Amino acid sequence: MPFDVLAEPVRRQILDLLRERPRMVGELTETLGLSQPGTSKHLRVLRDAGLVRVRRDAQRRWYELNPEPLRHIDEWLTPYRWMWDSRLDALERHLDTMPDEPEHSGDDQRDPHE
Repeated sequence: MPFDVLAEPVRRQILDLLRERPRMVGELTETLGLSQPGTSKHLRVLRDAGLVRVRRDAQRRWYELNPEPLRHIDEWLTPYRWMWDSRLDALERHLDTMPDEPEHSGDDQRDPHE
């Protein structure tokens, strides 16, 4: 299931990088600071979950994001969004009722140790 795959922070980082553009394993390894076998292991898990595709270009392998499984996760999460939205709306209303703090110039601030 994609949730298990996405629980790993490094895999989410890989997806974030691939969201920008396709990349080769060497670039991902360098950017992430992992070993090549470690990066390849994460890419294999992402590929097996359908989140990443591999495109061969002669001797090179380009890894690219496959967003389709993420769309399914997004659809599944849709009914739960009201919980976050209502809390953020409540926070916004609360912040709107708070008085604005007066701005102080640097001259008004005193050192508490004086």
